[in-house]
Amino acid sequence: MLTRIKALLLAEQPPESAAKGDHGADDLQLAAAALLIEAASMDDRVDHEELSTIASLLEASFGLDASELEDLLEAGRKAAAESAQLYGFTRVIKDRYSNDERIRMIEMLWEVAYADGHLHHYESNLVRRVAGLIYVSDRDSGEARKRVRQRLDLPPS
Repeated sequence: MLTRIKALLLAEQPPESAAKGDHGADDLQLAAAALLIEAASMDDRVDHEELSTIASLLEASFGLDASELEDLLEAGRKAAAESAQLYGFTRVIKDRYSNDERIRMIEMLWEVAYADGHLHHYESNLVRRVAGLIYVSDRDSGEARKRVRQRLDLPPS
């Protein structure tokens, strides 16, 4: 609790454990995992499809083996639960990803949001807020959303 209060006072950064990763996860990997997990939990439930999508996206993005992936998922869950703000995670993404990689991150968030077959308005709102925080334009976010909907064979919105 003291760590959370300290983090809030020090530029709204995530707790130290979230920034460094309790399980040795790179801070970029941890930021991506925490954002994806946050997107999955926006509708107050995280189902198997969403967890499977998150695992697949992280594995493909970072080339992780099963053990590393499980460690990252656990660290991401913990970081998302401990942090009251998105800013710390989005700052890592904004600072360390190229424009194309940031657009890919938004595409990953849309994939998680649609993983359970429907888009909850809280999930949509989160993706839009993250896009703004990592400097992805509305147009690029919309295009990423369209690509995901096509890939998942969902009707146009």
